[in-house]
Amino acid sequence: MKSKLRIKQLITTLQQDLPTLFEQDISYEIYTNDIYFRDPVNKFKGKFNYRLIFWTLRFHARLFFTEIAFDLHDVSEFDHDTIIATWTVRGVLRVPWQAKLFFNGYSTYKLNTDGLIYEHIDTWDRKPGEILQQFWQRG
Repeated sequence: MKSKLRIKQLITTLQQDLPTLFEQDISYEIYTNDIYFRDPVNKFKGKFNYRLIFWTLRFHARLFFTEIAFDLHDVSEFDHDTIIATWTVRGVLRVPWQAKLFFNGYSTYKLNTDGLIYEHIDTWDRKPGEILQQFWQRG
């Protein structure tokens, strides 16, 4: 059931999971098996693919960055079936000129009647190409 208590539990889980998503895995029991995910560069359905995207984030974070952080600013109930998380990704690339990565975004999580997240949409404050341009700038 999608009660206030359930929404509070989901918010608590997201608050615990998101700040460390580049270092450790998240909790997948709060998502449906057919979770739909979309961000400016990816779009897919299914918990296997959802797990894979988080594994890929951790892998690339370790491979390409000397420092990387997911700064979680807020996680709150937007309405009875929506949770919004606002965040910033920042990092230092593993290149001699120590390029810095920085962008803000928010995640919109939609809940089904069982209180599970069935949709996760990420919105970024700039286009992917603008983010990639940061890789060539001196840190």
